[in-house]
Amino acid sequence: MRKFNLSIIAAAAALFVSGTAVAADDLAPALKTAMQRDLRLSGPQLIQYLKAERLAAQQEKILAKQLGRNFAGTWLERKADGSFGVVAASTAIKSAQAAAGVETRRARHSLAALNAAKAQLDGLLNRSAKAPKGVYSWSVDLPSNTVTVGVAPGAENTGVDFVARSGLDASVVRFETLKDAPQRRIAIQGGRGVLREVGNNRISACSIGFSVTKGSSAGYATAGHCGNVGDIVYNEVSLWQPGVRVGTFAASVMPDDDARGPDRGWVRVDNTHVLSASVYGYGNGDVAVRGSTEAAVGTAVCRSGRTTGWHCGAIRSKNVTVSYTDDYGNPDGTVTGLTRTTACAEGGDSGGSFITAEGQGQGVLSGGSGDCVGAAGNNGGGNSYFTPLNSILKAYTLTLRTSP
Repeated sequence: MRKFNLSIIAAAAALFVSGTAVAADDLAPALKTAMQRDLRLSGPQLIQYLKAERLAAQQEKILAKQLGRNFAGTWLERKADGSFGVVAASTAIKSAQAAAGVETRRARHSLAALNAAKAQLDGLLNRSAKAPKGVYSWSVDLPSNTVTVGVAPGAENTGVDFVARSGLDASVVRFETLKDAPQRRIAIQGGRGVLREVGNNRISACSIGFSVTKGSSAGYATAGHCGNVGDIVYNEVSLWQPGVRVGTFAASVMPDDDARGPDRGWVRVDNTHVLSASVYGYGNGDVAVRGSTEAAVGTAVCRSGRTTGWHCGAIRSKNVTVSYTDDYGNPDGTVTGLTRTTACAEGGDSGGSFITAEGQGQGVLSGGSGDCVGAAGNNGGGNSYFTPLNSILKAYTLTLRTSP
């Protein structure tokens, strides 16, 4: 997908982890409402979920160091009774010395081995920049201890051939059939947000990610496909009506067609504007950005975008390679280094913010599949993929704006 939109005043900034676990009552109303709706959590379940998230983040670093090459990942997992627990996996015969509340499991493949296997699939693109038609994505899936390859319905054999060319051991690979093809989410028509002219009297819409600075310049991080270097961005004052000029794209990277690479960019904002270290809550209260500490697999994340507002999900996998397609099924760029979530998103949400309950900025929407149309206004279906915020900050030497 590619689209996230927040007004310039409400652009989200990056985050910093607090010293104590956030309580449900301390959540911004927008986050609390969206998390309970989209993750289908009761009040007590939300409290327990937040505690498990904190424990996972703490234990991941400790166990990775303790287990070394035997470490096979840490993640959150929902139990049969609806509660949440933290799981740590290892290839070692002897169990790790995990904290109370952490379940240890034996795994066949270490995280390092799985990452190396995933890199073999990435290596195929050195010979052919585009993925085979019907092969949508590939990434390390911690709970299944595999490299999971997402394919279109009926494209399973194509996926098998793709993996075979890499030389991977079949025991490392799991195939997942994805109903919809992932697409970059730039809307040619849609709701409110940040707009830019794309020629022939057309306007495209995206969303602001996080407020940043670079030296004396203010700006915001967003998806690269939301604009090219030099493109002028305008505030969207009403549906598809450009308002005042916001600024221009200072940097932008997005692979087109048969190319591959990251999807990232940032807009240098005109000095007449003031950016906020928060994420727009769409009527439910803005959410302060506290930092940009990376969350563990299984952590709940909520995203804000100009087309669909607030929606939540959980992190499924990291370092995902996604082969986007256009509306006609043609290659639309292969993006590397993404994080996959279960939060829904639609066209125009691209570039928008992903944030945790603790106010830690995670990334900006790149693309996805499915939509946000669900029963009783729930999360809908599909996947969304974001470019990690810290990778954007590092690439462009940006500093995240955070709230005290």
